[in-house]
Amino acid sequence: MKSEVDSNLMPSARQWTPKPAQHEIYGCQWIHSISSNELRKPFHLHLSTRPARTNSKRFNRGLRPPLTATAAMIRSGATRQAALGISRVRWTCPACLCRRQYSQKPEKREPPDHRKIGLQQELFITSAYSPGSPIFLPNGARIFNRLIDFIRKQYARYGFQEVITPTIYKKALWAKSGHLENYADDMYTVTGNTSTPDKDGGGCCGGDHGPAEPDLEADNEYGLKPMNCPGHCLIFASRVHSYRELPVRYADFSPLHRNEISGALSGLTRVRRFHQDDGHIFCRPSQVEEEIKKTLDFVKVVYGVLRLGVGYRLALSTRPKDHFIGTEDEWNRAEDRLKMALDSSGMEWSINEGDGAFYGPKIDIVIKDSDGKEHQTATIQLDFQLPKRFALEYQAPAPEYEARGETTNDPVLLAEYGPVRPVMIHRAVLGSVERLMALLIESYDGKWPFWLNPRQAIILTVNTSRPVLDWADEVKEILLGLKKEAGQTSTEGPVNPTGLAVDVDYSARSLGSKIREARINGYSQILVVGEEDVKHGQVSLGKERMSPMEMRDKMCELADAFE
Repeated sequence: MKSEVDSNLMPSARQWTPKPAQHEIYGCQWIHSISSNELRKPFHLHLSTRPARTNSKRFNRGLRPPLTATAAMIRSGATRQAALGISRVRWTCPACLCRRQYSQKPEKREPPDHRKIGLQQELFITSAYSPGSPIFLPNGARIFNRLIDFIRKQYARYGFQEVITPTIYKKALWAKSGHLENYADDMYTVTGNTSTPDKDGGGCCGGDHGPAEPDLEADNEYGLKPMNCPGHCLIFASRVHSYRELPVRYADFSPLHRNEISGALSGLTRVRRFHQDDGHIFCRPSQVEEEIKKTLDFVKVVYGVLRLGVGYRLALSTRPKDHFIGTEDEWNRAEDRLKMALDSSGMEWSINEGDGAFYGPKIDIVIKDSDGKEHQTATIQLDFQLPKRFALEYQAPAPEYEARGETTNDPVLLAEYGPVRPVMIHRAVLGSVERLMALLIESYDGKWPFWLNPRQAIILTVNTSRPVLDWADEVKEILLGLKKEAGQTSTEGPVNPTGLAVDVDYSARSLGSKIREARINGYSQILVVGEEDVKHGQVSLGKERMSPMEMRDKMCELADAFE
């Protein structure tokens, strides 16, 4: 080795692979993957010349059962194998005091895993036919939809208008927004049909839809959207805006697609298809700080309801070293704006150097899962670049002052109207709804608050007599809002359901076994109906009896209180 160093040679990857260590599959695989150009300086890599243990019999004496078994991808990529790691404890002296004390010590409970709980509670599954795209089962869809509905209700307070935008756009749009240059590796591309369309606009969907843009007619390449921002820019640019209208706030729940590497996919926390409570605010320069404060308040309210109020931290992500658009001066101004908003919020925050989006700095809300791993959920991003790229404007008096966020009382200047570039704020409160669901599953350990619980109530029958079974069905219809009162016949036409999740157990098992199973399955309200309940038109909840309408009102009140 000394002669190689003295002669200033660049060792190749194969020269570093000891032949006796070929059984070290992952180590040798890593060495072979290194190119000669990557070896800028000598370094030491130890590979043992034989396996650590030649057979499992050496482990027999003085062992506890396996403590953990984990699989890990050594390198990313679909064809890479996973390595299995097993942790055990071995004592050199079988009768030693430490071993006896350790054996009597209760084993530490594993932290909740959203993937296991998701299977146990029938929330979601995954399929090899669509990796990274979770399939929500009825119970999981109930939680998902209630989170979306909860955010929708808050939009009335924070002034957001919901829009629906396409899932797929031509590549020309992504080139215009800068995604094609800075985000192409994380996008899915699609090639359209190359056949020539009917120039007369015939067919069932023909007709005059307005003139097509000439430079886009030949564009046959498309991209699935990884973000909603370009689509919202198109909406803002579709008409003239006055300064009096701003801020304009758009919200969008349509699905997004990002091409994550297969080795990084994990349950609901890292997926390829996901939904965001995505929103964009187009505001005047003088409104930026106030809008960021309102968004931070939005986050505080929502995370308080979700019981995550003390479990998150704020981080300011600054300009990336590579792959960003705009000038350094523009980035510095944007970062200063966010710092001022964070300081005035009264909350502690830290800096993530170089972790900003390619179009602007951002405030990230970071939450830890049950293993202590951090995940970014909510985000607030300041953007001066996309409004410039899409030539977004609004009309305002004294446009030069307006663009600087300043005011003037000069009547001559105020009489002059002109175009001003708005500031764009990207925001998501839940962030990825799938990722937040994973964090909630682990945070609650599967014990859902009533308003989110996919199993809010179950009706247990005392016996299988026809009157009891019929009454159980009628109670369910009343709780679901399909009937207004007992004895009423179901009518045709639209209904106004309560949205409660109610099941019925008609089985002939004993009431005790039914109650035990209902508790294990996590039902919030366990209702019982028997002969006496049929006679009095009531339902039993523990020792309390009430009418189905009273029970429905009580459950609806719990759901509306987000408890």
